Amino acid sequence: MTGEDQLILVNENDEMVGVGEKLKIHRTGLLHRAFSIFILNSLGELLLQRRALNKYHSPGLWSNTCCGHPGPGEPLLAAARRRLKAEMGLDCQLTQVGSFIYRQDVSGGLIEHEFDHLLIGHSDLDPTLNLEEAVGWKRANFERLRREVSDHPEDFTCWIRVIINTQLHVFSYQSLLARQAGKRLDGPQGG
Repeated sequence: MTGEDQLILVNENDEMVGVGEKLKIHRTGLLHRAFSIFILNSLGELLLQRRALNKYHSPGLWSNTCCGHPGPGEPLLAAARRRLKAEMGLDCQLTQVGSFIYRQDVSGGLIEHEFDHLLIGHSDLDPTLNLEEAVGWKRANFERLRREVSDHPEDFTCWIRVIINTQLHVFSYQSLLARQAGKRLDGPQGG
């Protein structure tokens, strides 16, 4: 089993409580550490990916730029940059702007139950897709994305729907603007 097949089990405070096999965790719905990356361009548009059709859950759905799980002993930001490079061919600085817990049934009888760390970065480059991970991409501002998620929720992953519907993305966008302006923005880390 590779390190990418092992996920970090956590409690509601994101404290490690164990390690488990990825597919088993998704079958049983155990809470595990994850990250969701949001890459914005200089116009404030979010880079979205369409998940590959061979993914074991949520195939072919639109989602944020990149998602993943750190392996045991792997720092969160290092794992996130590794996955962003592997999936989208992009390498940029990432900043954590918040986190939340969600639990949703996904396709194939699997359950996503994640302590999800929200990470943002900036790039105006077009991605170079790894077709094993993503089969399409587009950019959308948050207002357009909110409308698309509202009009066609079945086209989007459960986690991007939660993030858009709960307005968690607003903090991410405000954080990016403040960072670009050279300011520090403090805010809630959970929630």
